Amino acid sequence: MTNPSVHASRPLPADDHAWVVTPTGVDVRLRCLAVVDHRTVWAAGANGVVLRTENGGAAWQPVGPAGADALHFRSIRAFDATHAVALTFGSGEAARIFATADGGVHWTETFRNRDPAAFYDCMTFADRRHGLALADPVEGRFRLMGTSDGGRTWSPVDPQGMPPALDGEAAFAASGTCLVSHGGQYWFATGSAARARVFRSFDLGRTWQVADTPIRTVRDAGIFALSFRSPAEGVAVGGDYTDQTRPGRLLAVTRDGGGTWRAVEDHAPPAYRSGAVWTGHAFLVVGPTGSEVSVDDGLTWTTFDTSSFDAVSRGGDGSCWASGEHGRVARLVAPTAN
Repeated sequence: MTNPSVHASRPLPADDHAWVVTPTGVDVRLRCLAVVDHRTVWAAGANGVVLRTENGGAAWQPVGPAGADALHFRSIRAFDATHAVALTFGSGEAARIFATADGGVHWTETFRNRDPAAFYDCMTFADRRHGLALADPVEGRFRLMGTSDGGRTWSPVDPQGMPPALDGEAAFAASGTCLVSHGGQYWFATGSAARARVFRSFDLGRTWQVADTPIRTVRDAGIFALSFRSPAEGVAVGGDYTDQTRPGRLLAVTRDGGGTWRAVEDHAPPAYRSGAVWTGHAFLVVGPTGSEVSVDDGLTWTTFDTSSFDAVSRGGDGSCWASGEHGRVARLVAPTAN
């Protein structure tokens, strides 16, 4: 059963958080990014674009796969400055996975979706070897492809470990964070059905449990992003993609690893948000109309920026970056972040 709403008494200060935009030289929408550290960041998005910086955003190099101009990236994961894996979203052969081991000089296509009924949304890794790619339900269950060799090969995950999907239920390929991992566990989020739900797995995706959340859901609405600060503590955020300024029931928190979720309504983000991250000292969410930060584990939120971003990611050293429309990529400045 979903826990009752959390109503906090007052918002907390934003602690001088700010985005510093770094020019990328492109004008496409960058829907996903992967932060290695404060110097090395990968970003990807429309028209097959993949960018990489190794000097903290002072210069960005286009390193996308050749011949991918008609494809659109929605997830990218980078292990270091040379190794990265990226997913293009969509149904049929629009959904592909590419891997590079030389900083994007060469890419290998390691998966191409041959099933026109499967629509792939996002991808994540639990470690350098184990990862999952998520597709919307096929024959009544969400579909997964798995890798145990860092994305070089992919195999179907047995669907019998997946609970049945609701009528119309789907995931959202907005920022690459509808599927996430922490401490060897996986979670993915849904919407567009009677309830917005979170699925979780403790065994690298072989079996799953599912929990209802209080986040509002109709067609094109639900949970768009998840973030966990520990295997127990996390946030889910979303809204209505077709009505992005509509407030109310946009965010929920969990304290038991996604088994139950509580709505946060007082001092919550005021509109649709598509990306979420734990920065190392705060939860942060981004969307087309602004960014919010919470320094009390998601109970109260403060808007610190009103510009547009789609995705947000944190590196191993705590550095945090966001990306979005018109090729925008920005580095977070905060009291305890790089």
